[in-house]
Amino acid sequence: MASDVTRGTSRDALTLHIDEQVVRVLREQLPQVAAHTVAAVTAEVPGYSGALSGAMGENIGAAVQMALAGFLKLAAGARDADPITPLGPTLEGAYDLGRGEARNGRSMDALLAAYRVGARVAWRELAGLAARAGVEATTMAQFAELVFAYIDELSAASVAGHTDELSTSGRVRERYRERLGQHLLAGAGQDVLEAAAERADWTPPTTLTAVLVPSAQVRGVLGSLGPDTLIVGEDLPGAEVGGAGQPLTLLLVPEVDGAGRRHLIRVLAGRQAVIGPPRPWLLARSSYDRAARTAAMVAAGRTHDDPVDSEDHLAQLIVHADSEALHDLRALALAPLSGLRPATRERLESTLRSWLLHQGRRDAVAAELHVHAQTVRYRMGQVRELYGDQLDDPATVLDLLLALSGGAPRHHGTS
Repeated sequence: MASDVTRGTSRDALTLHIDEQVVRVLREQLPQVAAHTVAAVTAEVPGYSGALSGAMGENIGAAVQMALAGFLKLAAGARDADPITPLGPTLEGAYDLGRGEARNGRSMDALLAAYRVGARVAWRELAGLAARAGVEATTMAQFAELVFAYIDELSAASVAGHTDELSTSGRVRERYRERLGQHLLAGAGQDVLEAAAERADWTPPTTLTAVLVPSAQVRGVLGSLGPDTLIVGEDLPGAEVGGAGQPLTLLLVPEVDGAGRRHLIRVLAGRQAVIGPPRPWLLARSSYDRAARTAAMVAAGRTHDDPVDSEDHLAQLIVHADSEALHDLRALALAPLSGLRPATRERLESTLRSWLLHQGRRDAVAAELHVHAQTVRYRMGQVRELYGDQLDDPATVLDLLLALSGGAPRHHGTS
């Protein structure tokens, strides 16, 4: 990389003619020039203010010394054995500096500002020394061009390093975060989860909410969610497919209680998502389990693409929690209707369910079933003949409500 990047500036150096005695003077004053440059950078660039002491100050000083030494080597390039590639180590140092800034969580703004300040101060110092050594005006102009071309190349190398580090660390962080999501689904212990969160550079929130989204729709959702949303896209237990056989991806979204949940529902509008309840982050598996059960429950009868909020289906989730128990309860509670023809039984079940939910208000039942009030009266008379006094027993009423909640009410306009 370095040889290709530096060819242009190295060739420019071939046209610069600085007396060897001048180069020697510049080299002798290099520590002083470096000290003044470091002082200016730490004084004028906010990201490095107060860094004259400590590790950061040492790093800045080393970087400036290397940059200035590399420049003087470039300025004397016409006398070097290989003037085309004199800056490989210097540019590699600048590249590593950019990567270090990214690892420390800093943007390139401060480093680029440091380059600008450093170029100004270094040029002022070096130009003063060169002028006192009798360098001609024409050569000084070439000298200036070389200084700023050199700084541009150092900046470009640092930007490349910064970009490469972010790209690499971003992929690593994504893998760690997906692994954290898998640990949460596996119900790992607190120590494991906290260590995984630290490796993933992820600050644990108070709550996480599980959201199941068709995998093809995930990209369109993520931009509207927080950057700390965890993504788990493979091997989801109990949720292999969504509507129309689509594979599902799990999103674990931090802090979407209350108003945040309403925002989440708006973000998911038009998508066949299923939303679990908010849970303490260590218990995110329970939110996923609720979302997966809800997705399985609504899949067959889903008629719209809007998100399904599991909190709107709590009663159904409870009723369907044990399918075998529900089947047995239906058989027992609805036994008095078992001898009827299927069509008649269906009508009476629908009427009885509505009657229980509306607490016997005949007009409300008629409106729901789209029949006449007298039809309701007739059907309920049939039901009472079959059940007798059992309809006055609260325990029987509860069993009937649970049994009849196993399916949606059916509307029949004929008696």
